[in-house]
Amino acid sequence: MNTGDSNFIRKNIAVIGLGFVGLPLSIILAEKDFQVIGIDLDVNKVTKLQHAISYVGDIDNKRIKRVIDSANFEATTNFDVIKDVDTIIICVPTPLTKQKTPNLQFIINVGEEIQQRLKKGQLVVLESSTFPGTTREVFLPILEQSGLRVGEDFYLANSPERVDPGNNQYGLEEIPKVIGGLTDNCKQEAVSLYSKIYDEVVPVSSTEAAELTKLLENTFRFINISFINEMAILSEQLKVDIWEVIEAAGTKPYGYMPFYPGPGIGGHCIPVDPIYLQWKLQQLGTKSDFIGTSELVNQKMIEHIVRHTEEVLQPNKELSSAKILIYGVTYKKDVADTREAPSLEIIEQFNQKGATVFYHDPYIPSLNIGNKSYKNTDITEDLLEKVDCVVILTDHSAIPLKKIVHHASLIVDTRNVTKGHKGSGVIIRLGDGFSTK
Repeated sequence: MNTGDSNFIRKNIAVIGLGFVGLPLSIILAEKDFQVIGIDLDVNKVTKLQHAISYVGDIDNKRIKRVIDSANFEATTNFDVIKDVDTIIICVPTPLTKQKTPNLQFIINVGEEIQQRLKKGQLVVLESSTFPGTTREVFLPILEQSGLRVGEDFYLANSPERVDPGNNQYGLEEIPKVIGGLTDNCKQEAVSLYSKIYDEVVPVSSTEAAELTKLLENTFRFINISFINEMAILSEQLKVDIWEVIEAAGTKPYGYMPFYPGPGIGGHCIPVDPIYLQWKLQQLGTKSDFIGTSELVNQKMIEHIVRHTEEVLQPNKELSSAKILIYGVTYKKDVADTREAPSLEIIEQFNQKGATVFYHDPYIPSLNIGNKSYKNTDITEDLLEKVDCVVILTDHSAIPLKKIVHHASLIVDTRNVTKGHKGSGVIIRLGDGFSTK
């Protein structure tokens, strides 16, 4: 175990939380010849990993099998393995409560498990997205109950994850890693480790700076997506095609970055991180007007899609007796994740208005929304001709667009995938300002 020797190389790592962040990190560590033990309390996940079965789209079964066969990776539910590693990386969820306040229970629970087993020389890194001050004010006091001193007996750092599920443009190790330590020694230990994993590390002055970096990144996206969603709604009033405008604006070589409208914001970070920041600001007696307004706009977009669908169905059909087929329920293209997906609330609103709702998504076999259960429905010509409207919420690569366009009588497209397509029915594109036949 490291006691300050600068030549010490950390090779034994425990990754706690084997979800969309922790599993890819575990696999890449194992592929770089670290000895990795993945810990998760979900017995089903651990059992799948023990049989080399992936449940994360970006990680295939072959990669898991290779690192298991190399003896570089194993998965367990037993926290006692922490005693035998020199580094502990935490990748547990940080969701919101029903009251939209930070829920740090997963972090707190993990801290308590580590505290009971913490040893001298160990490096602990919190990668879970959270508000500035969590590492120092919430996590550190738990670990200090062990009697060990931070920066001397053990090391604590924050290095927020930057995983983008479904993004094949950048490998995990190609994304620069931001690192902040509780002390200079903590930062040095974390930088030394992560420099062996990532192409570039970006040390910052504190754990608070590291925590806020992640929130800034996602709040930037949150606000800009909200802005373009509002512009899409306004462009319909102006009778201007927002997609054409975005494409034209994108030709400017400086000072502009394109964002695209859609049914709302979903996923594990963008809808959550800004609310963590807003909560922290409110504890300080202030707030972000941009975050508050953006949250309202995204809710408005969900309501706009439902209301707009109701309007275009009339006068031929009342929504209360309509059959609606939803294509795509995941929050993002080609990703098997419905966390915070706007589709769930859209389906619930359709249901509350009396519509009969079907859905198709190649990644989601079943859904529970409110008090109703749904099963993935095959898209057949018969179904398309039977339903009163198809609402496209996710633009999966596998979308049978030609079949939908040629057999559906009405399509509400929130992703612009029907651009340039003509069919036998009416196509309404979000932000288009007019319908096409």
